[in-house]
Amino acid sequence: MSALELKDATVTRRGHNILASASIRAATGELLVVLGPNGSGKSTLLRVFAGLWSTTSGSATLDGKKLQEFPRNELARRIAFVPQDTHVDFAFTVSEILAMGRYPHRGRFSSETEVDRSAIRLAAEQCDVSHLLDRSIDTLSGGERQRVLIARSLAVQPEFILLDEPTANLDIEHSLEVLDLIRAFTAKGVAVVLASHDLNLVAGHATRIALLQAGRIVGAGVPEDILLPATLKQVFKVQARPIASTDGSKLFAFERSASHGHLERSNTPPDPAS
Repeated sequence: MSALELKDATVTRRGHNILASASIRAATGELLVVLGPNGSGKSTLLRVFAGLWSTTSGSATLDGKKLQEFPRNELARRIAFVPQDTHVDFAFTVSEILAMGRYPHRGRFSSETEVDRSAIRLAAEQCDVSHLLDRSIDTLSGGERQRVLIARSLAVQPEFILLDEPTANLDIEHSLEVLDLIRAFTAKGVAVVLASHDLNLVAGHATRIALLQAGRIVGAGVPEDILLPATLKQVFKVQARPIASTDGSKLFAFERSASHGHLERSNTPPDPAS
């Protein structure tokens, strides 16, 4: 079983710790959801896991070996990173974008093999973008671009997929499709690390959850041990009221704390009984 791991990882920028003494492990076959408010360090954690950013202190390892000791091409084959920003600088076709996912396996200027074409077709089908293959990336909606970039990560056929707010630009239907798809990846042995601030959307799909606050991991474990009203109040600065769902998963209604002068509901899921 392969594992990505941070041990006491700190990342400092301009004298400020944007990740502080973080220790977390992601193993193949699990979905690790990193939850926290905006600015809590979620994107930084993913970039360190991807080997894109180095730690100021502490370590980031893959199977016990420091990430900086791996050839860049090997990391690109084993770890795929999908950032939150879906902007693409050039008007590539979707087919060309997906083909880029095969570069770590064959090089940028080598001809595609049947193995490459099969991986691209499968990734396109899994992410429901086969009908977009001839479209230019700059003609797609934000949600379509996000699905294309996830498909590119699948074309890599990696052991680890790191997703930064993958449902941010998707409607509810496609958000749930992506999350179901991610669970299918983990069932096949892929490890997925997903960063989000939308607790109700992603928590029911998680194998484990890490809660980030101001660059620090304040809790990590199985959802039922981490998603507690007192902990959520500490991290998100709101009152979290558990409510029942039809499938038995835990959902929350959120209210602003009384210290704000009045209550304001947000992210409240529908009543399953209605």
